[in-house]
Amino acid sequence: MQLYLPIAEVSVNAFLILGLGGIVGFLSGMFGVGGGFLITPLLFFIGVPPAVAVATGANQVVASSISGVLAQLRRKGVDFQMGTVLLFAGIAGSAIGVWVFSIMTRLGQVDLFVQLSYVLFLGLIGAMMLQESLRSLMRSRRPGGAPIRRAHVHSWAHGLPFKMKFRASGLYISVIPPALIGAAVGFLAAIMGVGGGFILVPAMIYLLGMPTKVVIGTSLFQIIFVSAFTTVMHAVTSQTVDMMLALLLILGGVIGAQIGTRVGVRLKAEQL
Repeated sequence: MQLYLPIAEVSVNAFLILGLGGIVGFLSGMFGVGGGFLITPLLFFIGVPPAVAVATGANQVVASSISGVLAQLRRKGVDFQMGTVLLFAGIAGSAIGVWVFSIMTRLGQVDLFVQLSYVLFLGLIGAMMLQESLRSLMRSRRPGGAPIRRAHVHSWAHGLPFKMKFRASGLYISVIPPALIGAAVGFLAAIMGVGGGFILVPAMIYLLGMPTKVVIGTSLFQIIFVSAFTTVMHAVTSQTVDMMLALLLILGGVIGAQIGTRVGVRLKAEQL
């Protein structure tokens, strides 16, 4: 069924959009990522202009994240104190990102800027994950098996000032590292239309030392508000949010997130 999108000014298959939203929602519920790093380039591939894909993709991130957080709340998997620190920093980073995005739009370079951002950030993250995976495989083949890698290890970050106790995570650390992480994720949300979970989740585990059981829910909690703020800012500054496209993505994403959450709780932390 072909559907015309008035803001994007293209025709798309409605069932294809629903399917894309469902797949990304499934991954959102299972891994604690917003899914924008997938939905935005997928929209590029079906002909949606990058500026519209970035602004509208954030809507789907909000919806699937809300669905995922509700499921995590039932399992007490959200650290609201940590989420609040990440949230306020994320909004500040998002405001800066929207400002940069609007400048690129006025210069007529926004499409190239968004696409290069995806190549750079996803390429970098992918290379780091590949390196970590290969190291794990090498260690597992050594006599005696692979040594256990502990996430909760004291590092330079634990010696910084402005410490705060995060009871749900069992941490007593400075608010500076989570604030910097939140701001970086907010900036990426505005520039790339992503929730930022693909950076936020590993950062919370390896840099902050948070237990895996609260990482996914806390990540989704922050993503909800930062992505919602980003969407509103894009709608006001550049009018690039296509509500018809957003509605289809949301519908598929909410259903997929519920299924993904059920699958995720059956997997062990190391498998996730």
